Amino acid sequence: MSDDERAIRAVQAEWFDATAKGDLPRVLSLMAEDVVFLTPGQPPFGRDKFAAGFTAGSQQAQISGSGEYEEVVVVGEVAYARARLSVSVTPKSGGSPKRLAGYTLTVFRKLPDGRWVLARDANLLVPALA
Repeated sequence: MSDDERAIRAVQAEWFDATAKGDLPRVLSLMAEDVVFLTPGQPPFGRDKFAAGFTAGSQQAQISGSGEYEEVVVVGEVAYARARLSVSVTPKSGGSPKRLAGYTLTVFRKLPDGRWVLARDANLLVPALA
């Protein structure tokens, strides 16, 4: 495994950790300024809408995720990764957690300082079967 692939896999681990802690500044540091997210049922959106959704979601629920990249391909300063993920959203007011699972396809960009950041993300998570 190359150093670049290890660095990209570390971004995923840091994303999971920061999300579980509700650490929005840390999550934002893992994405490009011009990031674009694609999710079912809504138009593409960027950092501002992501941040608003993260803030609202973190106030109402504990969010945790796990998963792994099944494929990471690095080509120069750009890489893509296909992942299988599982996310649990547990209401802070009590109640059963909502579980989502599925695949994502993420494009990363290497910054001049050597860090890899998420540039594009297509999220295909759906409610998990029990």
